Amino acid sequence: MPPILIDADACPVKDEIYKVAWRYDVPVIVVSNSPIRVPAHPLVSRVVVSEGFDAADDWIVEHVEAGSIIITADILLADRCLKAGCGAVIAPTGKPFTNASIGNAVAVRAIMADLRAGAMADVGGPAPFGKADRSRFLSMLDEAVVRLRRETAARSRSSPIP
Repeated sequence: MPPILIDADACPVKDEIYKVAWRYDVPVIVVSNSPIRVPAHPLVSRVVVSEGFDAADDWIVEHVEAGSIIITADILLADRCLKAGCGAVIAPTGKPFTNASIGNAVAVRAIMADLRAGAMADVGGPAPFGKADRSRFLSMLDEAVVRLRRETAARSRSSPIP
């Protein structure tokens, strides 16, 4: 199965990702701009990119595979990964980004950025990360892994052997 790629610099659910990955034997790649401690486990690897603007995002997009699962809160990265053909994109809150929903998410992000930059600078940010978010995330990640494993198995059964 293709890997789970984590936009890791501000990801609050790395431990949950590791647990699901180990349960299903899925590789995990932790991508960040600075060194982040990762478990010493054969399924987990770490990539530290330069501190350039969007360097981690660019690395993730370049390494997307058809069944990859991307974990990010970055709406623009989610959009790029969906366009690159990944299997799933999930925010740390458990919100899935899909081809059907990403256009609206990008538009709302742009509106909120304009409001924050303009006269309504007091619009605030996202709600604090909570226990319900963590639970929703675990459920969505588990569902995505199971679905993509089934799809991968179905493709391998239907493809002719060379």
